Amino acid sequence: MIDWAAFLIVAVVSLVSAGLVVSLYAFGLRLLTTAGRPPVVEPLEFTGAITVLTPKRAAKEAKRARKAAKANPLSPAQKRLALIAGYACFVVCGVAVLFGVYLIIPALHG
Repeated sequence: MIDWAAFLIVAVVSLVSAGLVVSLYAFGLRLLTTAGRPPVVEPLEFTGAITVLTPKRAAKEAKRARKAAKANPLSPAQKRLALIAGYACFVVCGVAVLFGVYLIIPALHG
C-alpha cells in the first residue's frame, strides 16, 4: 500500500529543493555579472561549443562588456561583496546537491 502523505512530502520537498538550487545558481550568476565578472568563455578556449562566436562577434561582445563595466555604479567594495555573495550562492548550491546525494545513497548514512 502506498503512503500518500509520505509521497506528497517527498514530492513537495523535491520541487522546493530543485527551485532553491536553480534560484541560487541564477542569483549567483547575476551577482557575478554585477561584480563585473560575467561568465564568458572565449571561443578558442572552448572548442567543443555548439555555437562558436566569430572573431568579429567576440570583439563586439567584449566591447559591450567593457562598456557595461564602465556604467556599473557600484564601488569597488560593493563589487567585491557581490563577487563573494555570488560564490557563496554557488557553494550553497553545491552543498544542497551533496546533501541530496547523501540522502539518496543509504551507504552514506545507513
